[in-house]
Amino acid sequence: MPIPDAAYLATQSLTVLVPVFNEEESLRQLVLELDKFLLQAPLPVTVLFVNDGSTDGSLALLRLICQPGTAYEFISLGRNQGLSTALKAGIDHCRSTLVGYIDADVQTTPLDFLLFFEFLPAYDMVSGIRVQRQDTLVKKLSSAAANLLRRALLNDGIRDTGCPLKIIKLDYARRLPLFHGSHRLLGTLVQMQGGQVKQLPVRHFPRFAGTAKYNFWNRALKPIIDMLGVRWMRSRWRTYDIAEQRPA
Repeated sequence: MPIPDAAYLATQSLTVLVPVFNEEESLRQLVLELDKFLLQAPLPVTVLFVNDGSTDGSLALLRLICQPGTAYEFISLGRNQGLSTALKAGIDHCRSTLVGYIDADVQTTPLDFLLFFEFLPAYDMVSGIRVQRQDTLVKKLSSAAANLLRRALLNDGIRDTGCPLKIIKLDYARRLPLFHGSHRLLGTLVQMQGGQVKQLPVRHFPRFAGTAKYNFWNRALKPIIDMLGVRWMRSRWRTYDIAEQRPA
């Protein structure tokens, strides 16, 4: 495994965000996988679960997992508001310099975060590309169609925008706009800020338990609206640099 920049990582900390919506059956297995990552991580790590209005036993289980003195914390939203809002809430509560994101369904492994550290600080976001995807044919086809359309509309170079394995520098994450569906376009939104995005192959596994929360409508059709909105936003996006400043 490549050696990350130890001097840089000595100044950094990471919060791994885990949005949770009715994932009671997967949470214990996810914690086992996260424990393995915590033992190997080359920097301080906090895992922040964001309960997005779960109606099963997820919240009760999070109360048991997130004990004082552990690396586990949670916040709980008053009602289900969707993945984009859950991620934004998590980012707003981060106290670290880096923000990671992983889904609770255990289809990706937090151990693959270890591959990402080599590319920090050179890149502002490191994102996974799921290889040998262990999904249903409908899910694969709808994701492929959405990715193809996104590349045509946005030409952003992002190969797998839906991969739930990412690390973003906090200053970029804090500037991400919040709108329904923004989680699908994080790489593009970081690029719009002038950030550099690195993509790496990561492993993908069959869903451990439970059922997927997405169907063809919200996986392939709704993203078209989001992409058109971001295309419009990008055409009007402005940034600025301060060339000189005197103290007040």
